[in-house]
Amino acid sequence: MEIRASASKWSLQHIHKLWLHYGVFWIGAVVAGLIAVLYARLIDFGYDLFLKHVAHNVWLPLLVTPAVSAACVWLTRRYFDGAEGSGIPQVIASLHGPRELGQRLLTIPILVGKILISFLAILGGLTIGREGPTIHVGASLMFSLREFYPKRFRAIRGAALERNLALAGAAAGLSAAFNAPLAGVVFAIEELTRSFEARTSGVLITAIIFAGVVSLGLQGNYVYFGTIDIGPHLPDLLFIAVPLMGLLAGIAGGVFCWLLLNTRRWMPANVLHLRAQRPVAFGAACGLVIAVIGIASSGHTFGSGYAEARSMLAGHGNVSALYPVFKMITMVGSYLPGAPGGLFAPSLAIGAGIGNALHMVFSQMQLPMLIALGMVGYLAAVTQSPITAFVIVIEMINGHALVISLMATALIASRVSRFFAPPLYEALSERYMPKQHDSV
Repeated sequence: MEIRASASKWSLQHIHKLWLHYGVFWIGAVVAGLIAVLYARLIDFGYDLFLKHVAHNVWLPLLVTPAVSAACVWLTRRYFDGAEGSGIPQVIASLHGPRELGQRLLTIPILVGKILISFLAILGGLTIGREGPTIHVGASLMFSLREFYPKRFRAIRGAALERNLALAGAAAGLSAAFNAPLAGVVFAIEELTRSFEARTSGVLITAIIFAGVVSLGLQGNYVYFGTIDIGPHLPDLLFIAVPLMGLLAGIAGGVFCWLLLNTRRWMPANVLHLRAQRPVAFGAACGLVIAVIGIASSGHTFGSGYAEARSMLAGHGNVSALYPVFKMITMVGSYLPGAPGGLFAPSLAIGAGIGNALHMVFSQMQLPMLIALGMVGYLAAVTQSPITAFVIVIEMINGHALVISLMATALIASRVSRFFAPPLYEALSERYMPKQHDSV
């Protein structure tokens, strides 16, 4: 009887230990995947609602977009401070800064605010993506699960436990957002941690798998932008198109980063004063600019740009050669006021626009090939994480013949972008550190 009781006690202890090390991570990853899918559907619903009303009144954005932009700024500053922007800088600051940053920037109220205000923003047609916010939401959710651990366990593991939870949540969020598990792993290594610890790698990959399974089960085995069929043969002009695309995308992405990080060097003094003293009015002004450009571009610059990128890939997009410029302006106007919203999908759309414009020069090349190069180049330039950009785009492509070209474009664009500005997310994360370097 004593042996049986001892064995039973050992078994319970073993199960409890497994629960502490893996169970919370697994459950959190499943919930993160579920929230990512529901959040994606919410954003799609919001943008469809915006398009439905704009179709009946083309001038409606002149009223709605400024009002929505102002409301997003007010709500964020009043109730959800820390939910602004894409959320990736907050995650980086929490992973590398003092422990109390995570307790301030990765909370359930921040999670709720991120979802609700970005939904409001897309209702107004602002140029935002949902991928960065999904990363922030996943990290906040998993970080909050530390309360499920006993106090003694938390006292022993401490900051390491919280860091692992946030890291796994962020990676699971990206994996579910793009339905790209490999991208989640690479993003965690390249952008969030800059290292790969053997102790956390298994838990991280498992969390991504669970989130991916949930996304797969609810949405099916879909590809984010659709499959790009390149074919086995590469054109002779590719060796010219790759460095040219890397250069153009690198300059465009570098200028975008410079604009976000150096507002005091290019904004007029009265606009800077308005932004500092009356942020809600500044948000309304940015919304008006977004609305005017959106109407002038026949509505193509509203939203994340997902629909425009897909139509260009399908070969029936009717956007102009100036689409990347207009989209970048609305992207800056959506980000600077401080409302929640990501950069991934708009960056991919701008990159697609660059590839579409370059097709006028390289008309002999397949349009989807140039668009893929533009996507990977501009995303790599904005994030300065070329491997992540390459993996995200390569998981959309049916045809490994373009792999080397995509890698080369991403590396060139990332290096060119560094001549204009430091890595964007890292620079923005410094705002949340105790010693602030608020250059934005």
